[in-house]
Amino acid sequence: MQAVQQTNVPGYTPMRGKVRDVYDLGDKMLIVATDRISAFDVVMANGIPYKGIVLTQISRFWFDFLSGQVEHHLLSDDVKDFPKPFAQQADQFRGRSMLVKKVQVLPIECVIRGYLAGSGWKEYQKSGTVCGIKLPAGLKQCQKLPEPIFTPSTKAERGTHDENISFEETVKTIGRQNAEYVRDRSIEVFLKAGRYAE
Repeated sequence: MQAVQQTNVPGYTPMRGKVRDVYDLGDKMLIVATDRISAFDVVMANGIPYKGIVLTQISRFWFDFLSGQVEHHLLSDDVKDFPKPFAQQADQFRGRSMLVKKVQVLPIECVIRGYLAGSGWKEYQKSGTVCGIKLPAGLKQCQKLPEPIFTPSTKAERGTHDENISFEETVKTIGRQNAEYVRDRSIEVFLKAGRYAE
């Protein structure tokens, strides 16, 4: 099977992100996980067949698992529930698409770090901090942190890079109440998912 690099429906123009095609349907949206690959904010030339299906099924699992603890936007992942032009092309969308409520997106990514790795490790080596959060001296790469930390980033447009930001920068961007809410809920979700994984 060939990788699905993009989807197309006559009369609809999707917003193409790094990995997803998003169709605006008025008060709803159809989010389609393609097989495109993005690494370090770069979209690669070739995709991986079924990658979008795997991403969608993982998302579906976590929506179900966290149901009752976290509100979400998912309405259906059954192509029979999609608008007719999309349902008529079921093979293009089955397993990789979610019909969702349209919601206001916060312009940040909520990142929880439980281990000292990636860009967090690089920053820690230079300053002993991650996103401005002071950490104990002497930690090793990929070491489990004493407590998970909230290290948000910008939500970059395609072609630009996400940047780590401090909690105070998050407050300036989305307001204190929203920042505290998403921080606290993100940590709760991280801890619950971590317990499940153990």
